[in-house]
Amino acid sequence: MTKTVLITGASRGLGAALAEALAPTHHIIAVARTTGALEELDDRIQAAGGSATLAPMDITTADAMAVLCKGIHDRWGSLDLWMHTAIHAAPLAPADHVDAKHLAKSIDINVTATSRLITYVAPLLGQSGQAVFFDDPCAGEKFFGSYGASKAAQMALARSWQAETANIGPKIQIATPAPMPTGTRARFFPGEDRSPLSDTKTQAAAVLAQL
Repeated sequence: MTKTVLITGASRGLGAALAEALAPTHHIIAVARTTGALEELDDRIQAAGGSATLAPMDITTADAMAVLCKGIHDRWGSLDLWMHTAIHAAPLAPADHVDAKHLAKSIDINVTATSRLITYVAPLLGQSGQAVFFDDPCAGEKFFGSYGASKAAQMALARSWQAETANIGPKIQIATPAPMPTGTRARFFPGEDRSPLSDTKTQAAAVLAQL
């Protein structure tokens, strides 16, 4: 039976690289808001002989995520792997100038949606599945108030789940990829020399080698 992987945030960057790397061995369930980018990913997966189910959805919409997870259960019965790369990168700002809307969106996507997805996905993973989260340790750095605080909260959720399931499953892993030339990083470091950065395919391979 073909293994299944749910990738939230699959349309670009590390999520897309992971989808392409896993396509030879897994059916890819790709979630992202951008339909066009998902279709381009699907074209690449099919060209390489793989298969994907596209889910152009917003992870902050609780009803949509419930329908998605029910659909996964009804069609496949379970998930082998969940890789959560979806993230909101709020603009950098001094702590005393953090925009309330940006902070609320950061918490909604990076924390609340992640917590809800854990609740929905855990039964699909059962005891034998795996979930992978991606750390970006910038909490406390200058100007990273919204992103850093929400990302740290997301990691706290993941680490709690990891500790709670250590003996019973599913297996929870936290990876810390090297800096990559992604759109998220470009928002933080415009004009940066990207030549020293590691490409997403290299980092996807490194992450999968840990599984």
